[in-house]
Amino acid sequence: MATYLILSNRVLNALNEIEMTSANFSSSRGIQTATKNFVNRALHDVYNELEELPSLHKETYHVTNAGQREYALPTADSPVSGDLQWRKIDWDTIYLKPNELVTNGEFTSNITSWTTIAGAGSAAYNSGGNGRARLNDYAIYQSISTSKDTKYRIQIKAYDSESVGQALKVQVGTAAEGTQNLSTTLTVSDFGDGKVLDTTFTATAQTSYITLNNTSTATNMDIDYVRIAREASPKRLKYISYDDWIRRFSEKDLINLSTNYDCPVYAYKTQSGKLGLTPIPDRNDYRIVFEYWKEHTELSAHGDTPDLDDRYADLIVSRASYYAYNLRSDPEHAMIANKEFKDGLKRLRTDLVSKQEYMRDERVNLRVSMY
Repeated sequence: MATYLILSNRVLNALNEIEMTSANFSSSRGIQTATKNFVNRALHDVYNELEELPSLHKETYHVTNAGQREYALPTADSPVSGDLQWRKIDWDTIYLKPNELVTNGEFTSNITSWTTIAGAGSAAYNSGGNGRARLNDYAIYQSISTSKDTKYRIQIKAYDSESVGQALKVQVGTAAEGTQNLSTTLTVSDFGDGKVLDTTFTATAQTSYITLNNTSTATNMDIDYVRIAREASPKRLKYISYDDWIRRFSEKDLINLSTNYDCPVYAYKTQSGKLGLTPIPDRNDYRIVFEYWKEHTELSAHGDTPDLDDRYADLIVSRASYYAYNLRSDPEHAMIANKEFKDGLKRLRTDLVSKQEYMRDERVNLRVSMY
């Protein structure tokens, strides 16, 4: 791993200067401090030359509110909150998907938001994988907001942590352990890669209850995730300019009549730098997914690593060395270092073109699956 310390020392080594240690890194002086600055300057140059680095590529989303036309653009990784600034929005990859309805369905750090139903065993959080709910002859349930006579897709992944063969009873209804909408069993025979339930149900009320019950006695079953969303295919929103919105849609949108609300078709950037949608959303459960490239983080501590693949560490070293040689009034070595930097940029650009083509192909495939 190319840390800030390692990158700086590689430049110092090329200059035949004394290298730093983790102990004296923060108290550096003279050429050592200058070298640290040159490494960050080199990183800044790389990021300016190549805006669409995969390592800076992020995805985030907004959940719509019925009647709300404009939404803030991201200031962090995910979701739209925090303090990391974006540098470029990928306006060609804005998609509309049904929003995920389950709260804490990934069990990342606990099983809160789920209510336990008394049983002989227990329900607890398990830190396996990215976090799981462990049921031992026990049941948990959660209520979700649904629309009557609307179809929903439910996906559940479970593991048999005892590898003895277990059955997870899945029920959806208008009450906990209700079976009016769905009653099925997911049988898991071993731990392995787990097993996935992927099916649909039609809600019969505005509130539905999802119940998970491990009916096996004194054995553990781990629930990796529970996902429920309205059954609908993702669709790509068409990007239009603000002028296009003014000319074609502003008169109708600015009146803001609920009778004009509908499923959004177009996205645009407002004059105030927000994400605009038209038609104005008619539902509270659309998830607007979009991609962006975040600003890079400047290196500070000796163990910090750049937002760049280790394969391109030489690129940073050559650019930082270029600045160091210029400081020393050594144009010959500065010219060599600059050539190495430019050659490295060409290789990186070639790699990025291939990777971005693959990423765009994969995005099309990914959009057809539910979160």
